[in-house]
Amino acid sequence: MVKLSAVIPVKNEKGKIEKCLESMSGFVDEIVVVDSLGTDGTDEICKKYGAKIVTHEVQGYDMDKQRNIGIENATGDWILQTESDEVFPLDAANKIRHAIENPYDKVAFRVFRLNCFLGRPLRYAGSIDHMVRISRKDRARYVGNSVHETLSVDGPVGDIDIEVHHYSFNSIAHYLGKCNFFTDAEVDIFLKNNDKVAVKEIKYYLFWKPIKLFWKLYIKKKGYKDGMYGLAWCVLSSINLQIRWLKIWERAVKEGRLV
Repeated sequence: MVKLSAVIPVKNEKGKIEKCLESMSGFVDEIVVVDSLGTDGTDEICKKYGAKIVTHEVQGYDMDKQRNIGIENATGDWILQTESDEVFPLDAANKIRHAIENPYDKVAFRVFRLNCFLGRPLRYAGSIDHMVRISRKDRARYVGNSVHETLSVDGPVGDIDIEVHHYSFNSIAHYLGKCNFFTDAEVDIFLKNNDKVAVKEIKYYLFWKPIKLFWKLYIKKKGYKDGMYGLAWCVLSSINLQIRWLKIWERAVKEGRLV
């Protein structure tokens, strides 16, 4: 029988990881948790589900390394990459098992991830991702050094028709907290790769680009069909972009990079 290992990087995920673990209990053979020195007892919850705990503190924003450490410590033929705030549907077990036991020429599979905002699924507003989450252990690794992981797959990729729910933001304050963290990371990476920043570029990303992004998410992708939740999501997505570029402008001024 083909063995499937799940890999979950965590740090203080006590309030949400149990639902994730419960949703995988029917179809994964092994759970590998890569714990970045959390202190809230997440590891004890994971142990109740038989998880293997690997401790490794994330360096900077290098989540790619955390996931590769999980792959290296897994014993499965196939690896399922997930996050502590994701929940798999009831039909995932049969569909995932069928795919990895009958892969044909495929070495990895994509699934649909539906983002949930304040506990409500958003079916519009550009909030459905098509992501490679299942791969042969010997045919995929994460590359680079970024806050957003990049999986490099050596071979053909197929699709599994399941919809994973991603409960990423449970409040506006939670969104803004994550926004602050991720924009800090994105600014660091941007300025590492750009010696100078043009005032013209900053003005474009502070004014015109957020307008275009809101139009794309709310009108073109029909975010209005998600009601007030969709409107709030589209507004916050535009604000997120502005915060990132305000931080770039601030740093560029302080470091004499503005041109």
